[in-house]
Amino acid sequence: MARAPLLQVSGISLTFGGNPVFDGLDLVVQPGDRIALVGRNGSGKSTLMKVMAGLVEPDAGQVIRAPGTSVGYMEQDPDMTGFDTLGAFAARGLEPGEQYRVERAAEGLKFDPARPVTTASGGERRRAALAGLLAREPELMLLDEPTNHLDITAIRWLEDELAATRAAYVMISHDRAFLRHLARATLWIDRGIVRRMEKGIDAFDAWRDTIWEEEDQQRHKLDRLIKAEGKWAVEGISARRKRNQGRVRALQALRAERAGQIRRQGTADLAFEASVPSGKLVIEAKGISKRFGDADIVKNLSLTVQRGDRVAFVGPNGVGKTTLVKLLLGEIAPDSGTVRQGTNLEIAVFDQARAALDPEITLWDSLTNDPESRVSGRADQVMVRGTPRHVVGYLKDFLFDESQARAPVKALSGGEKARLLLARLMARQSNLLVLDEPTNDLDVETLDLLQEVLDDYDGTVLLVSHDRDFLDRVATTTVALEGQGRAVVYPGGWSDYQSQRREVEAPMEAKAKPAAVEKAKPQAAAKSGLTFTEKHRLEALPAEIARLEAEIGKLSELLADPQLYAREPGKFQKASAALTERQEKLSAAEEEWLELEEKASS
Repeated sequence: MARAPLLQVSGISLTFGGNPVFDGLDLVVQPGDRIALVGRNGSGKSTLMKVMAGLVEPDAGQVIRAPGTSVGYMEQDPDMTGFDTLGAFAARGLEPGEQYRVERAAEGLKFDPARPVTTASGGERRRAALAGLLAREPELMLLDEPTNHLDITAIRWLEDELAATRAAYVMISHDRAFLRHLARATLWIDRGIVRRMEKGIDAFDAWRDTIWEEEDQQRHKLDRLIKAEGKWAVEGISARRKRNQGRVRALQALRAERAGQIRRQGTADLAFEASVPSGKLVIEAKGISKRFGDADIVKNLSLTVQRGDRVAFVGPNGVGKTTLVKLLLGEIAPDSGTVRQGTNLEIAVFDQARAALDPEITLWDSLTNDPESRVSGRADQVMVRGTPRHVVGYLKDFLFDESQARAPVKALSGGEKARLLLARLMARQSNLLVLDEPTNDLDVETLDLLQEVLDDYDGTVLLVSHDRDFLDRVATTTVALEGQGRAVVYPGGWSDYQSQRREVEAPMEAKAKPAAVEKAKPQAAAKSGLTFTEKHRLEALPAEIARLEAEIGKLSELLADPQLYAREPGKFQKASAALTERQEKLSAAEEEWLELEEKASS
């Protein structure tokens, strides 16, 4: 018997500031759904999620939840009033015996539950909100940019958690790798319409382009029909005025239909233009070291950056990636070693903290007040790579409406702030771009375009990012900061770094294992024992293993039907993929149980 939908949105209409966000919107979330919610910045993704969570009331329509269904929403800016610590906020609503789940999530997401709310950063607050959501284990999770402020290790931990959960979830994310690993269906918001595809994010581009091509063909046919009817109206209406009023009304209806068609929003007009070329050598660091207090940021690193290189810096949050970039730019002096910069460098910086944007001034002033793009004597123009442009026209290149030009920066969404910062940055000529977390809050399509622009840029790029897909597309060299001052240079992007690291570590592990496993490992286990999180994980694994075995049994029974593929090929493929996935999870769970059991008994 089919289960009822967890959540159903019917006929939703919503208007903000006179502009309709949704009109007659319908969608359904079924048990077990794993959905990527995509769309341009400003298309209404976060608003739709708040409607689904019951935080925004629509003007019309209704949101129906299955009786007893628990829905959890991850707050972008959680209100922690009344809570002393991040852990207390995350554990709200949990029974005393369930609060260990917060400790476990805090370990995976890398925040201190004991940190006072008053001293916590915005990223720590978001991580605490995410930990609380995971700990409460709702049947439907609504996740709005859950990977923001997470490093790659924490993102991979979150991927494993979401892959193992039985809950359904809808997620907004700019991280293609994250969506690729988890999403089985895609919801696309486009001009107030929500479409659903039963495939993951890799199929999105082709699906979107097919829909847009069909729209173009329909629009072309309508234009031809209006043209033909308009010609008839001019040439023949006077002789047959009374008999053809119906045809005149039909022509008016066609024109109204054409006028009512909402044109697709164009892509942002992104372009970096290199100024005079820098010297062939951009940066040369020899044996540099830097230490703050008891923490080594980098020890004895040598790195040469040449014109045209795309150098990525990766590592956990707080390891010192931004500090290393500042060392290379000469903003911070190393404790030892030398940094030499090449000639003719013109540097442009994209700051992850958006510090270049004053939240209290308007978008207009944000551009015209920039010393590097101000046009002398013209308050309505901005210098764009040496050419004067009207402020409004330039803002439109980055998908801002004319009405937004005089709005304050603080009214913008995260993605819109990122686009405004790109507008400021791209107005300048440069030959060395420094991009510190540029992918945060940008939609997938703008990210694709940014990657293409960087491919065509003649200068050099230094990139700090946790977006694995973006790193693979852009980076030619990866500098991995692995903690305790260790920084290793690898050719290629993220995937190249991972494969090379495995090649290096595998022989070392194989060599060490015969001599060390029997003695050193038991001693270490005896010394450390099980952590709080490991103890509860060991207790939970038998139930998880039993659940996976039961699911494998049901899927195997389904696939045993010899007529299934011929009768329902789609269902056969989904069941086969699900069986493989659960077999892999069962193997991993059994291996994890054996390791923890060995550690507990040693």
